[in-house]
Amino acid sequence: MTFISILRSVVIWGGLAAAAWFGYDHFFNRPPGITEYRTTPVIRTSLVQKVTATGELTALVLVQVGSQLSGTISELNADFNSQVKQGQLLARLDPATYKANLAQNEGELANAQAQLQLAQLNAQRKKQLLDKGLAPVADYDKAVADLTQAEAGVKIRSAVLQKSQVDLTRCTIYAPIDGMVISRKVDVGQTVAASLNAPVLFEIAKDLTSMEIHASVAEADIGGLAEGQEVTFTVNAYPDETFHGVVKQVRNSPTVVENVVHYDTVIAVENKQLKLKPGMTCLVS
Repeated sequence: MTFISILRSVVIWGGLAAAAWFGYDHFFNRPPGITEYRTTPVIRTSLVQKVTATGELTALVLVQVGSQLSGTISELNADFNSQVKQGQLLARLDPATYKANLAQNEGELANAQAQLQLAQLNAQRKKQLLDKGLAPVADYDKAVADLTQAEAGVKIRSAVLQKSQVDLTRCTIYAPIDGMVISRKVDVGQTVAASLNAPVLFEIAKDLTSMEIHASVAEADIGGLAEGQEVTFTVNAYPDETFHGVVKQVRNSPTVVENVVHYDTVIAVENKQLKLKPGMTCLVS
C-alpha cells in the first residue's frame, strides 16, 4: 500500500467520523426548543346573529289600470316607462257600438216621454168626464193606471240612457295616479273582453324612488327580526354593491313552503338613483 493510498483512506474515514459526530451532537445534544406565546388584550363585544333571506323588489304603489267594457283598442297614448299624470288619457276603445246604444236609448226615452204626455191628457179627460157623470169610474181608474205606468217607463228609460252615457265615457281610459308605466299589456287593434274580471291594460308605479322588498323569512329566524332594524342586501345586477334598507313590517300571515313556515317581511328601500327595478331578486341579511 502506497503512502498516497494510506493518506486517502485516512481523509475519508476522518470525514465520516466528523460527520457522524456532528449529526449525533445536533440531534441528541441540542438544547430543548423554546415555546413562543402570543397574547392579546381581553375585550368585551357582542355576538351577532345574522338572518338571511331572499325577496323581491316591488313598488310602494302599483296600480293596475283596466277596462270595464269590452271592445277594440283604437288608440294608445302611453308606453313602457312613460311618465304619466293623473287624469292623462292612456287609451281609447272604439266607441261606435256605445254611441249607437246611446242614440237608441235617447230615442226610447223620447218615446216614453211622449207616452207619458198622452197618458196625462187621457187621465185629465177621464177626470172631467167622471166629474160630469159621463164616464164610469173604471175608465178613470184605467187612465190613472196608464199614467202611472207611463211615468215608470220614463224613469226606466232615463236610467238606461244614463247607463249608456256612462259606458260611452268609459271608452276613454285615464291614468288614476301620477307615476311611470312599467307594463303595457295591449296593442292598438287588440280586442279586450270584460267578463268577470276587468282586463288589465297598464300597470303604473307611483314612485320608484322609494321601494319595498318582500322577503320570506323562516319561522326559526323570525324571532330575530323587529321593526326598525337595518338591513343590507345585494342584487344580481350589481353583485359588488351593497344596498341598505330598514325593516318596515313583519306580517303575521304565515305561508308554508316545503313544510317550512315562512313570514313575509317588508323592508323599506330608498332608490334615489333608480338603479333598483321592480321584480329584482334580493339576497337580504
